[in-house]
Amino acid sequence: MLGVIVFAHGSRDPMWRAPVEAVAQRIAGRAPGTLARTAYLELTEPDLPTAARELVAAGATQLHVLPMFLGMGKHAREDLPQLMDTLRREHPAVAFEQLPTAGEDPRLIDLLATLALKEGA
Repeated sequence: MLGVIVFAHGSRDPMWRAPVEAVAQRIAGRAPGTLARTAYLELTEPDLPTAARELVAAGATQLHVLPMFLGMGKHAREDLPQLMDTLRREHPAVAFEQLPTAGEDPRLIDLLATLALKEGA
């Protein structure tokens, strides 16, 4: 079973997490057999290990982690790979895949340009 973790930085502002949670809800809605959760690096719960444990306990055998960062900064380049290594050690029967950061996807770049130019509005 596939599980997807939408991974973001985190914030003290509880309203900040609404768009991140909306992505996880959209994933679950588009792929009903997929388990989707959010996880955060800091300031917000759950953290990545907790979300991964929840998904594994729910039956996930494959976990994709989508970093909701616009660029490949330190968190995506250093912190997340270390966390992924720890998860692989803790759950050796689960296949973990770190997806590219959201901002590296040309489709998102195109969408942001479309939004900025108000095309299709």
